[in-house]
Amino acid sequence: MADKKFLHSKEPTGDLAGKWERHKNEINLVSPANKRLIDVIVVGTGLAGGSASATLAELGYNVKSFCFQDSPRRAHSIAAQGGINAAKNYQGDGDSTYRLFYDTIKGGDYRSRESNVYRLAEVSANIIDQCVAQGVPFARDYGGLLDNRSFGGVLVSRTFYAKGQTGQQLLLGAYSAMNRQISRGKIKMYSRHEMLELVIVDGKARGIITRNLVTGKIERHSAHAVVIASGGYGNLFYLSTNAMGSNVTASWKIHKKGAFFANPCFTQIHPTCIPVSGDYQSKLTLMSESLRNDGRIWVPKSKEDARKIREGSLKPTDLKEEDRDYYLERRYPAFGNLVPRDVASRAAKERCDAGYGVNKTGEAVYLDFYDAIIRYGEEQAQIKNLDTEDKDLIERFGKEIVKSKYGNLFQMYEKIVDQNPYETPMMIYPAVHYTMGGVWVDYNLMTTVPGCFAIGEANFSDHGANRLGASALMQGLADGYFVLPYTIGDYLSADIRTGPISTDTKEFEEAQKSVEEKIEKLLSTKGSKSVDYFHKKLGKIIWNKCGMARNKKELEEAIQEVKELRKEFYKSVNVTGKNKGFNETLSKALRVADFLELGELFAKDALDREESCGGHFREEHQTKEGEALRNDEKYNFVSAWEYNGEPSEAILHKEELIFKNVELKTRSYR
Repeated sequence: MADKKFLHSKEPTGDLAGKWERHKNEINLVSPANKRLIDVIVVGTGLAGGSASATLAELGYNVKSFCFQDSPRRAHSIAAQGGINAAKNYQGDGDSTYRLFYDTIKGGDYRSRESNVYRLAEVSANIIDQCVAQGVPFARDYGGLLDNRSFGGVLVSRTFYAKGQTGQQLLLGAYSAMNRQISRGKIKMYSRHEMLELVIVDGKARGIITRNLVTGKIERHSAHAVVIASGGYGNLFYLSTNAMGSNVTASWKIHKKGAFFANPCFTQIHPTCIPVSGDYQSKLTLMSESLRNDGRIWVPKSKEDARKIREGSLKPTDLKEEDRDYYLERRYPAFGNLVPRDVASRAAKERCDAGYGVNKTGEAVYLDFYDAIIRYGEEQAQIKNLDTEDKDLIERFGKEIVKSKYGNLFQMYEKIVDQNPYETPMMIYPAVHYTMGGVWVDYNLMTTVPGCFAIGEANFSDHGANRLGASALMQGLADGYFVLPYTIGDYLSADIRTGPISTDTKEFEEAQKSVEEKIEKLLSTKGSKSVDYFHKKLGKIIWNKCGMARNKKELEEAIQEVKELRKEFYKSVNVTGKNKGFNETLSKALRVADFLELGELFAKDALDREESCGGHFREEHQTKEGEALRNDEKYNFVSAWEYNGEPSEAILHKEELIFKNVELKTRSYR
């Protein structure tokens, strides 16, 4: 039975707008002289981890930074292409801190904590100033001012961008800040190291056990606090938009040591992905949501036309305007193609399931830029006082404008699909992208393990049941640059006389021994099936039964199937090589072992939540129009799961969500 205990977020009292400022004024601080005596471990070097490491080191802490990539700049944050939100109101279109806060709460289907979301909106403007000062080359308008575009789920333009490579440019800013501290000796960088265990001493997080991925050596690292910034768990599905190395291991290890895991079933399906091409694919490629600013999404109105397109006897460009169904514009006239991701994804699935899909598998819709090309071209011809009736001229001008905004994305699409998206519509279909669930944290971003913090996508705190586009970069940098550096001091202020944490203790010895035993167990199994065999099988179970639509029967089946697959994994997996030296198969096996446990908790969480909200769509709970039907009376809480030996035995704790500043109502984008 579920535990009825309610969690407390430790958020400040009082008015929403003043909470963060008042909290900063009241929390304990560590003096500059004492910061030199304190060590902090940061696991992950993406936007959250990189910005946190740089800022903590700048403040004076001794930082130990870990990443499994060969360089911090290879973190998966570089793949976030579209932009970063901030309530600057540069366009003068009515944006404000409150509107960003409200859009985020509504976009998350009222399943996020008000105080955290308002703080995120509040510090968003500081992020842009910070990054501009670092030299991030944001796009600018004709007059030299920073440009903005719009993203799904909003009616304003608040997204700052650098072509279609915003994540990469922001990461380079954080990376340069890290490098400055590395050269000063304030950050000790451990590349090609993977965290495999959390060490707890006297109830507090005091270090980690890592594996050197080059030599295979198991190492002990101590600190006064541990920060997890290792990203999300989308690769649970095997095929996702995440980098192939992205994993849940760091988050899962702290979960098994006492950190509650919150809302694991809240996973985002991104609507703008290049469709699956076959059974031998290892990952999926995301086409940025920014494309939905100018691209119109459609399928043929006629199933016969859709069949002909699938067979190759009809081209999409041959279809007349009146024969096309711009289904998002038809169903959601107020937001059109810029509805939130969960809404757009389900709408695409519905059309394809009904027989209107346009690729060979029937799982694709069109994203068409022809209207945008003509619109931009006519505008340029008008500006240059040229012939606005010259179709070739207009198309050339329009393509130049589209290229300046999305050129690298179009180039990437053409290389993968071998079709020119300037001439024929892109094909897209939903795919697993971002995970809103993650490690539960309080207002200070600390987990239920004292001294262990989680930031960025690794925690659950800001996005509810669905993340609005361009908010991942915002949260990662907000946590790393402007939140954690304050809140971690409140905890560390009690550690200024603790002294260095020794690794020669029974706690470190036992943690290291457990890692070594796990590795030896995998290497000695000598089964007949590859690690990828199990990962693919797990991914299909989760995608088919816990994907865009879920129901009780299939969720119960998924729980049992994952349990059986996990048993088979430990009997039949074949991990080649040795524990010494480079062994990518072993690294992959350790990650998949954690996914096999998370998968069961994922399905258990989805089964327990008898409602539809955001990315969690239960078929039993929908409106007559096929929209998500929330149950605020019974499920207006965060599900925080406590590890209890097996995922199926996890204990449910609840954090009640209280809405004092927004009205709790049915989400509508019509």
